[in-house]
Amino acid sequence: MIIGVPKEIKNNENRVALTPAGVKEFSKHGHNIFVQSTAGMGSGFSDDDYVKAGASILPTIEETYEKAEMIIKVKEPIEQEYPLVRENQLVFTYFHFASYEPLTKAMMDSGAVCLAYETVEKADRSLPLLVPMSEVAGRMAIQEGAKYLEKPSQGRGILLGGVPGVRPAKVLILGGGVVGTNSAKMAAGMGADVTIMDVDLARLRYLDDIMPANVNTVMSNEYNIRDLISTHDLIVGAVLIHGAKAPHLITRDMLKDMKSGTVLVDVAVDQGGCIETCKPTTHQDPTYIIDEVLHYCVANMPGAVPYTSTLALTNATLPYGIQLANKGWKKACLESNELKMGLNVINGKIVYRGVADAFGYEYTDVSDFL
Repeated sequence: MIIGVPKEIKNNENRVALTPAGVKEFSKHGHNIFVQSTAGMGSGFSDDDYVKAGASILPTIEETYEKAEMIIKVKEPIEQEYPLVRENQLVFTYFHFASYEPLTKAMMDSGAVCLAYETVEKADRSLPLLVPMSEVAGRMAIQEGAKYLEKPSQGRGILLGGVPGVRPAKVLILGGGVVGTNSAKMAAGMGADVTIMDVDLARLRYLDDIMPANVNTVMSNEYNIRDLISTHDLIVGAVLIHGAKAPHLITRDMLKDMKSGTVLVDVAVDQGGCIETCKPTTHQDPTYIIDEVLHYCVANMPGAVPYTSTLALTNATLPYGIQLANKGWKKACLESNELKMGLNVINGKIVYRGVADAFGYEYTDVSDFL
């Protein structure tokens, strides 16, 4: 198969979909890999590194899309890429369709086969291609939150871990999945007073067992959220509903109950955000303030640590990418239910229920194509 790796062009997105080590693995299976020039520079990989691993370098993004039967990316195509995606081309990347209708419509119009990292799902309902970036984003949420709690950033002026004789900051984490767990680990390790909320009592029991003494668990419901937001300094939104838009757990009217300088970090922004006042921001312009509450809603948080993120992502995606390249997408998805769950749009039809429901579009059973 001919595989294309374009350079990411989303704002401050320095990750790349494939490392030179990944290229080497595809080459060993007899596939041809075309990497756009400088695609790996932000992650610390030169064109020469890719050539040594067996790739060919193309000068432009247009040529990369034109050559490839399968495009492997990190982030969803943005508007200037829409015309480059063509009928029957397989695009393997994070899409998060349910949060952005223009992208969904553009990929339907393209006639491409869109296989989304975030909905590839194992039998135990875990999301193997979302996990590594969720781990990065969860840890970054605390790193960024601690920074924006500082007074020059218009936060409350609180040191996350406090000092002897002074109480630490209070951190509230909405969601006990991969993002929430990693956020709690980081916040606890820095000495904060942490509360993690979830609707799954079994998950809360598990977290209560594994977390250190400065992490408390509380059942997530509107009453408890309203009660806790007034006393917490950093609030992390870490809610995920597989392939669908995130619910608003913090509404506009709740901001008035928060202290001035409270920091909100909405990691769920890729799926529409679990905070009503969330809107996607960039690494270049990451924050805004509403009702004296600081919002950090960067949609590609792991892009700020591209070396770590690129290695972690390739570790997870490579086995699936090789299956797709070796067998073709139809055979690979017939033989792997995990990959089958990743199919979102095929030849103009939506084949993932959560995406169809998000916009009231017609849903087509994926079996019609397999």
